[in-house]
Amino acid sequence: PMRAFAPLLNAVTTRAASCIGIRLASVGRNTTAIHAARQGIDGDNEQVQPVARKPRRMANSKYEYVKQYELSDALLPGCWIVVRVDGKGFTKFSDLHGFQKPNDKRALDLMDACAKEVLSEFPDVRLGYGESDEYSFVLHKGTAMYGRRASKIVSLLVSCFTANYVKLWSQYMGPDTPLRATPMFDGRAVCYPDSATLRDYLTWRQVDTHINNQYNTVFWALIQQGGQSPQEAQATLKGTDAGQKNEILFSRFGINYNTLPEQFKKGSIVIKQKQTVEVKKKEDGTPVMRDRVMPVVLHCDIIKDDPFWKEHPEILA
Repeated sequence: PMRAFAPLLNAVTTRAASCIGIRLASVGRNTTAIHAARQGIDGDNEQVQPVARKPRRMANSKYEYVKQYELSDALLPGCWIVVRVDGKGFTKFSDLHGFQKPNDKRALDLMDACAKEVLSEFPDVRLGYGESDEYSFVLHKGTAMYGRRASKIVSLLVSCFTANYVKLWSQYMGPDTPLRATPMFDGRAVCYPDSATLRDYLTWRQVDTHINNQYNTVFWALIQQGGQSPQEAQATLKGTDAGQKNEILFSRFGINYNTLPEQFKKGSIVIKQKQTVEVKKKEDGTPVMRDRVMPVVLHCDIIKDDPFWKEHPEILA
């Protein structure tokens, strides 16, 4: 009896094999087309646009409850935001890399260059003020940058500053001073309610710059030129005021503190200004100049109204 069904079984088997072959061929063509699309070409070597995929969304699951442990860290609205970036362990770091005492212009210029990159990357940063191994960045009181989330703002500004410190190191420190340790910076965000308080903050930092620089200038002069030990230099300066420190500098070492570079005495201010820069050259070599708004570094008094704040009212506008 099975022999009677043999032709029928053969027909069914042949039909099934044919269907499977067609299906496999179709899958093969689709696979080839998908592969070609990923490569940007089809079987006829013509340009093909890959199919856009919908963005993935986080799947809902029973584990999503952990989001309730995330706290909001949005900074107060309507307040000026200051993010202060400060070097971690830079006393040891500067000794390791042989920074000049009391001021290493190469290292200060490097800090200024990093600050310029921060202002270029984040338009809401209105001003930067730097001294030694720290920089303060002022964000406008109306900024909505990253929802004013402190963790987001601080982490991005600090990472931008640190990454550029490593990137630009050899350009400013030179080939004779290779980077031998990982530079690290911490950061914090503070809100100030009005322009007057913000200016008081900046005044505090610039006064701190002057006090520290004057002390360090005399301290290192006593050591480097006066032959004193660090302990002896500290004892010499104990209880002295600003006038007495200036007198020690001038009478013993012939140094007039007022003639020292403004960068050392007043720190660095980074703001955005319109500059005329070369954008390209014509065929005959003539430069093509254009106006561009870009970060610039100043070394001036920001305590008084005149001239800085009168010349740059847009910063607090």
